[in-house]
Amino acid sequence: MPRYYLGVDGGGTNCRIRLADENLQTLADAGGGRSNLQIEGGEPAYRSITDGTREVFAKAGIDLAETANTHACFGMAGGRLPSARAAFEQRPWPFADVRVYDDIDIARAGAHGGADGAVIIVGTGSAALAMVEGQRHQCGGWGFHIGDQMSGAILGRELVRCSVEAADGLVPASELTRAVIARLGGSIDAVMDWSFPQDPRGPLPAAAGAPSTLLGRAPADFGALIPLFFDYYDKGDPVALRLMDIELGYIDAYVNWFKARGARTMAAVGGFGTRLYPLLMARYGDFIVRPMHEPLHGAVILARQNFPPT
Repeated sequence: MPRYYLGVDGGGTNCRIRLADENLQTLADAGGGRSNLQIEGGEPAYRSITDGTREVFAKAGIDLAETANTHACFGMAGGRLPSARAAFEQRPWPFADVRVYDDIDIARAGAHGGADGAVIIVGTGSAALAMVEGQRHQCGGWGFHIGDQMSGAILGRELVRCSVEAADGLVPASELTRAVIARLGGSIDAVMDWSFPQDPRGPLPAAAGAPSTLLGRAPADFGALIPLFFDYYDKGDPVALRLMDIELGYIDAYVNWFKARGARTMAAVGGFGTRLYPLLMARYGDFIVRPMHEPLHGAVILARQNFPPT
């Protein structure tokens, strides 16, 4: 009887699905919609994975009934809370077995080929995880408002704040701070308007809670400034250099945290993290390794580790 493994990399805006054979050879990949477990109780994620499963089996030319011989592992955005993972695992899946992880678990498994090691996700958000001799050590990943220190969103927000202070004359301006003001409307007033976009739905009734007209920008809006930041960092802009020192200081704290728990290597994933690799290698030496596989393949690796062939 054939045995299959299915992995899911469930992101906030889309998910990716991979079907593999028992030797972890990829048979087909498919995509789906948003899949954060914190959105609508995980219902959109359930639909995305269900639709994506049909697509990936069709692409592989395998009867959908073979889901009964398929062992699945999902790495999900919004899966930081054990209760969210447990509830999602209990949904009526067609698979032989299902295991649900936080998305950083599949990033770590992919980066180290399923072996021990640490990983940081440094993208719009940030988080950290290590496996050391079977022990799982997780840190960060608490979101934009109370965590995500290493993230592009936090650095982007700090960049906007510095740019406004520079335009006010409180701190020295630079080409980067002037470029940020220009990008966001050309004046401090325009930047303030940008920072509090109007809710297109208009004001909500008072009974619905706080007024909806001061939403504040989403983390991705601040993270979108990171390419501009790097343009000027590469030119030696003094504000960019100072902000990079702050960023690396946050990463220092996580590296020290990993080493205190016995981790011997660390990989970085995420668009921002990938761009930081030359600096990380220069700063931490052999402690930094390149990822062996993408997070999606990490999900397949974990599926096989959890449900090995008999």
